[in-house]
Amino acid sequence: MTFAGNPSSNRYEFGANWASFVDKHYSAERRQLAADKLLSFLGKQSLEGMDFLDIGSGSGLHSLAAFDAKADRIHSFDFDSLSVDTTGKLRKLAGNPPNWVVERGDVLDADYLETLGTWSLVYSWGVLHHTGAMWEAIENAAGKVAPGGLFFISLYSSNVVKPSAQFWLDVKRQYNAANPRQRWRMEYWYIWRFGLGRNPLRLPHLLKQIYEKKKGRGMSYMTDVRDWLGGWPMEFADDNAVIDFLKERFDFELVRISTGEACTEFLFRNPKGR
Repeated sequence: MTFAGNPSSNRYEFGANWASFVDKHYSAERRQLAADKLLSFLGKQSLEGMDFLDIGSGSGLHSLAAFDAKADRIHSFDFDSLSVDTTGKLRKLAGNPPNWVVERGDVLDADYLETLGTWSLVYSWGVLHHTGAMWEAIENAAGKVAPGGLFFISLYSSNVVKPSAQFWLDVKRQYNAANPRQRWRMEYWYIWRFGLGRNPLRLPHLLKQIYEKKKGRGMSYMTDVRDWLGGWPMEFADDNAVIDFLKERFDFELVRISTGEACTEFLFRNPKGR
């Protein structure tokens, strides 16, 4: 996930985290896993005949997944310049395809979004809740979905967060104010308390989590830990509130939902034009 909204002096360095992920963890296996996960949730064999708008591209891995899934056209943008650069590296790895554009942009900038037109698949995974204006960001992103198109987003869910949303908001503020050594200590506090549940005998469970993180979307466990602790600005969303908002505002239909993890995944369809 990464930031795609207005700047803030205390926002987390999302781009640096994703640049580190690509430098240290990118592999052909992760590339394949990302494409497999994308297609699986969409219920498709490929993206042929579709175009793909990636809002908050972060590492660029999922734009690359769309390229591998044979999307006709891909447009990746991110607010963070380092994320733009990192996405550009993966575009270069793919051979600098002319049907894939990477640039800096802001999901809260209506003038910028107006230049993009509409897309048959709009994708934003773990991004819109980090803009400082989540509902506006959701609305702006949804407005880019073409008639009959799909809207695939994930948002931190208030339905499953423990101990509480306020607990994690306080942790995030503390992490962003910390020096590198203090951040390192907080990361291992997180692993001890939430990864291991304060029980070293749960190490096999933690190792399974690390494997599943990689298998699920090609991600890295520690990259996600840092992103979770640092991710600021931050808002949580009630799952039903998201569904109701997109139904009332755009008449979007819920196609699929995956709950139970920190981020709820939603797949909506814009029924207009069917």
